[in-house]
Amino acid sequence: MWHLRLRTVRPAGRLDSGYMDDGQQKRYGQMVTINASRLKSQDGFHHALREGLFLFPPGVHPVSTAGLDGEKFFHHNDRKERVVILGSGWAGYSFAKDLDPEKYERIVISPRSYFVFTPLLASTAVGTLEFRTVLEPIRRLDHGIGFHQGWAQDIDFANKTIRVEANANADSASKAVVPIGQGGQLNQTTARGAAFDVTYDKLVIACGAYSQTFGIEGVREHANFLRDVGDARRIRLRILSLFEQCAYPYPMGSDTLTDEDRANLLHFAIVGGGPTGIEFSAELHDLIHDDLAKMYPDLLKFVKITVYDVSPKVLPMFDQALSKYAMDAFKRQHIEIRTQHNIERVRLADGKLGSEHGELKLKFKQYGDKEVGAGLVVWSTGLMANPLIKQLAAKEFAIPISPEDRAEARRPKAKLATDARTGGILVDEHLRVRIETQTAEAAKGSEIVPTSASNSLLRDVFVIGDAAVIESQRTLPKTAQVAAQQAIHIAKLLNKANEGVIDVKNAPGFKFRNWGVMTYLGSWKAIHQGPRDELRGWAAWVLWRSAYLAKSMSLRNKFLVPVYWLVSWVFGRGISRF
Repeated sequence: MWHLRLRTVRPAGRLDSGYMDDGQQKRYGQMVTINASRLKSQDGFHHALREGLFLFPPGVHPVSTAGLDGEKFFHHNDRKERVVILGSGWAGYSFAKDLDPEKYERIVISPRSYFVFTPLLASTAVGTLEFRTVLEPIRRLDHGIGFHQGWAQDIDFANKTIRVEANANADSASKAVVPIGQGGQLNQTTARGAAFDVTYDKLVIACGAYSQTFGIEGVREHANFLRDVGDARRIRLRILSLFEQCAYPYPMGSDTLTDEDRANLLHFAIVGGGPTGIEFSAELHDLIHDDLAKMYPDLLKFVKITVYDVSPKVLPMFDQALSKYAMDAFKRQHIEIRTQHNIERVRLADGKLGSEHGELKLKFKQYGDKEVGAGLVVWSTGLMANPLIKQLAAKEFAIPISPEDRAEARRPKAKLATDARTGGILVDEHLRVRIETQTAEAAKGSEIVPTSASNSLLRDVFVIGDAAVIESQRTLPKTAQVAAQQAIHIAKLLNKANEGVIDVKNAPGFKFRNWGVMTYLGSWKAIHQGPRDELRGWAAWVLWRSAYLAKSMSLRNKFLVPVYWLVSWVFGRGISRF
């Protein structure tokens, strides 16, 4: 008996039930049992083999469909194990890049077809770098890679199947998607794409997190986020548009922009005092004072950049001395920092200022009913759990068991173990998913690794990046540095695996190596804090640029990034609107 799984995207209806034991036509994507002795007389099934309708288990591969001449239908050890990766961010892309393509079939599922080098995203928003310098197309990974552009709707752990919704035609493919409210639900008013199933042998969940809005009114509709290249492009266009609107020689009358109106429109409000918010403020300052001031000299007196944060200080990951250095540097550059400010609402301004010019009004708890006007609001206040993670954590599923006993009623039930504080999925030191089973007997004969009477580990499912919470290291920050190191750790484990089985007894567990944190402060100054040293000023800026250049993924971008740095320094930043 051969136990085969239907290959993805192919309709199961093309197979007659006569090809299956007991005359049962299983639904598309599930395991089906084929009697090998019946294959030789089924010409239609030979055609199905040639068309690739089946995904064969490890060690099984069709070499002939002649059948009637007595040739063997299968030989062993040729088919690669299929590893499906959900996500193309720091965790997913780094893992796909390091996983051995000679040993595994790699398939990436992501709503965007590229990886974004996020540390330099703020530079693209102000024209210092062009957008393509921070992008790495998934399909250009070495040795070929499978890719499906879409959202993972659900995962059937029992049958190792992922339901995917295509989004290649969606406008949201290049911008931050922000769930509605605090419940984390995605907007379902847009038309859904076609759905299809993808099967896997091993699954790596690296779908990351979404921007946190705390359910504040108007943030999702009116604020700009900075998590994708589409976000950076919209921010650049908005900045340039505001300067052009304020530069018009308006005639006297009702349409005239007053000085107060110009001051409101050229007020740039950044909500969030972390590295993203601080670096964007610094890059925006450089754009305005190095480039736009020469073109709009009469408007410079109206420009104002303000950073708002609910905490007592900005950059909380730095020590007090470096944080104070950053605040002093901003003060010298006339960038205002407003700490301990709680924003309650963002809305369009009344009248033509809101409807035609897009002015926004921000309401803060500290100001009562008084509102602050702004032409652009950039929101960078942290992360929230991906809705897929919440959905998976809430569902019960049948534990995967041996193919000979796949009756749903006979499978014990389990749930993913989650961290109570963050909602992330609990994993062990090798980033394997921890599940909670009903009884200790649930692990018998199943494809799980028993660890205790109530907790077990899914053998072939891993979680890395923002969605993962390591039981023994729950306080790890949700940063690109952590995600990339986790991806490299898992790739090394699988590359060394023997027939897909990881030797966890002799493999060291994941251990985060802190390489430090860096933030650009504008005017060729930065701060760096490492485990053993710290830098500030121009020396830190040199380290900041050198480190990010070294971390750029491809040789192509390692070449393009310094070229555009040089072009921006010599000729100025790109300020064309297109």
